[in-house]
Amino acid sequence: MNPNNTTFADRQAASAAAKKALLEKFKPKPTVQAEEPIDHEKERRERIEQIREQRAKEREEKRRAKAEAEARAAEERIEAEKAEEAARLEAEQKSDAEKRAERKERKKAMKEAARQKKMERQQGGGRSSAAAASTGDTAYDARKAHEQYIRELERKRA
Repeated sequence: MNPNNTTFADRQAASAAAKKALLEKFKPKPTVQAEEPIDHEKERRERIEQIREQRAKEREEKRRAKAEAEARAAEERIEAEKAEEAARLEAEQKSDAEKRAERKERKKAMKEAARQKKMERQQGGGRSSAAAASTGDTAYDARKAHEQYIRELERKRA
């Protein structure tokens, strides 16, 4: 149909058809019924349950990771304490060994000094008292010998 060569009746029919189509849009259309109605509430509950389970798993994983981290930290702390204790014991044993060695040296020096004194006594004791008096030697004085020994030890320490 040519819009320029239309009659009044054609225009009126077109207008009526347009109005009818406009009214048809607003009429309710027949719906297709599902065989089984959809339960949206059930779907929502299932979705919520899945989210809860997922969050529970995440919380459990976090708890497990935290416990493992604490266990590792405790093991490291125990290892550090053991290492510290071993170092302390080693230092203590080294100190004890040094003290023992020093004590042995002192005893050795004391024995050597006693041996020397004994040798001097034996060598000087063979002379008679008259020979000792003529040379100006006096009798053996234990106190003087002991004091001299102490002075020697003090000089060695210094």
